[in-house]
This record gives sequence, C-alpha cells and structure tokens, in this order.
Amino acid sequence: MWDVIVVGAGPAGAAAALGVLAADPGLSVLLLDRHDFPRDKACGDGIAPHVLDLLAGVGVTGILDDWTPVRRFVLSRGAVGVDRELSRPTWVVPRTVFDHRLVEAARAAGAQFVRRRVRGVAVGRTSVTVDDLDARFVVGADGAHSVVRRELGEKPGAVALAIRGYAPTPADRAASQVIAYGPGRQPSYAWSFDRGDGWSNVGYGELLAGTRPTRADLLRNLEHLLPGATDGGESWWGHHLPLAGWSWRPRRGPVLLAGDAAGLINPMTGEGIYYAVATGLLAGRSIADALRAGSSDAGTPYRRRTSRLLARHLRDTALIAQLSRSDRILDAGIRAANGDQHIFDDLVELGLADGGLTRRLLRTILP
Repeated sequence: MWDVIVVGAGPAGAAAALGVLAADPGLSVLLLDRHDFPRDKACGDGIAPHVLDLLAGVGVTGILDDWTPVRRFVLSRGAVGVDRELSRPTWVVPRTVFDHRLVEAARAAGAQFVRRRVRGVAVGRTSVTVDDLDARFVVGADGAHSVVRRELGEKPGAVALAIRGYAPTPADRAASQVIAYGPGRQPSYAWSFDRGDGWSNVGYGELLAGTRPTRADLLRNLEHLLPGATDGGESWWGHHLPLAGWSWRPRRGPVLLAGDAAGLINPMTGEGIYYAVATGLLAGRSIADALRAGSSDAGTPYRRRTSRLLARHLRDTALIAQLSRSDRILDAGIRAANGDQHIFDDLVELGLADGGLTRRLLRTILP
C-alpha cells in the first residue's frame, strides 16, 4: 500500500511528488510513467520565472542555471506588433532536459520511479487501485489523453492542435520569444522561441473547430506567419492542448488531477508548464494534509488551494480569450502593450503565469 501513486512523471507529476515529500519526507510516493527519462515531449518549451519560484519553495533550485535566459518578447498580428524586454527573463529548455531534471529532483527527495503504462484506475472504500497497485491517494498527471481523467468520467473542454519542431535560430529572431498571430479563430499563432544554443523551438497551433488541420496545413501556416521558420527544421511532433475554461472545480475524494490531465492549458497562449507545476505542488500538499488528518478526502483542500491561486485567473483568461476573437480588440491589446510597459507586463503575467485582468488593460481594449 503506497501513500501516493502519481500517474505521469512530467512537470505536474514530478511536482506532485515534490509537494508530498516536502510536506512529509517519510511518506511513500511512487511515480509511474510509460516512458523512461529523458524523453521528448511536444511543447513550446517556454518556462516562466514563476515556475522556478514555485520549485524553490520545495528546495529545487539551480536546475536551469546552465541555460541562457530570454529577455525579449515579440508579439505581432500583421502590421501590428510589440517588441519589449520582459520584466523578468524566461527560459526555453527542451522537455528532454527540464522534465528529466524534475524527475531526478523527485527521486532525490525520496520518490520511487517505475516505467509502466497505466491501464485503469478504480476507487475503492479505503484505497485506490492503479492496475494491480494500491494507494491511499492518486494524482492523475498523465497529460492531455489522461487515463485517470477518463476513468473518473471527466471530459476535457475545448482543444487546440499544435505542431512543434526545432530549427536553427535566424539572426532576426535571436534572443527572443516571438509569436505571430494568424488570421483564423483564436488562439491561432506561430512561434519561434530561441533556446540560446543556436536552435529555436518553432511551431504553430490553432483551436480545433470543425475540420481538423493536417500536418501539412500546420507547417504551411507556420511558414506563412514566420517565413523561414521551418528551414532546417527537425523533430516535428503534433500534440493536443486541452484548454482551460471559465472555472475549474476539483472533485472530492482521494484522486486528484493536475496539469494537462485537468485540462489546464492557458486558452490565450497555450502555456501549461506553470499550471502543471503549480497544481502538482498543491495536489501533493493537499494529500499530505489529508494523510496527516486521517482523511480520505484530499480533493476538498485541493479545491480550496487551487481556487485561491487560479479562480480569478481562469475567469480572466477565459474572458480575454473570448475577447481576442475580435480582430479589433486583439489589435488594441497589442498596440497598448507596445505603448505602455505596464500593460505589456500585465499581458505577460496573464499569459505565462497566474495574472489577472487589470483596469488599465481593460480600458485599452474595451470600447
């Protein structure tokens, strides 16, 4: 009988293990993943400084010290654009590196890792069974196609589809994270994020609505919005992004969902690593609290914690995602960010972490 089984060892799963063990190092935690690490994962690879702040809170520091920070952010839609320095730098680190380091941090903290593809989860009266393994609590952190979420009967909301590759960084996009919005239904944009080692993470994604775009469609849109972005590209990989909605209310009980498995992808930007680490840590702490109290319900404290952190933010990102479907409002937001560093900073906080809509931002985009 394990105290905690975490299904999925990406950022959400590793963070859940770290959250449990930071609260009580004596608990038994099993991390399961269908892959060995290091392994690749399709993603934009952008890591906000807020993620490192969260990890520092559980004693994980210095894991990106050997990577080059990115200090500029470029956003455009046609002739409208903004190019500004970030108030705090971000990092662009392949998931082969970042995820592996988080798994190693969880193992160093006391978690055990086993490569295993989970087939099913069953909630009993006194334990949760994951295939043939028993635990008091389970965290589902197994991504966009979560087995745990499916077994709980929960369905994702809106979904975006994206393709990602790696290509040599052109001089005019060096030392920057570049996003170019497309003409379709938002979110719809191409990106080029410089890793700082001569290569960039490049890709294109859009909201799935109606006809499903092909791989050729996605690559064509990427090249149209960022000419030359596909030159020398390799490691192309498509992936689904389960977008967050207006609210999220974790259920009661011993099984918690975190990160992509909970459908937590920013509907404005497609960012998910901050949500994954934040909810993973909160899931782990909530489970440790429930074990300390002799309760089988970690979902209630988890709901309180995540609501304090994300309730307003999710409402605001859902609202701005809806508003940004208007070309006029989207352009107004970009122009305002170009003209005012504070508004630019507000948009960055909203898109990369847990920021909210501010009055100065609303005044610029609403009639």
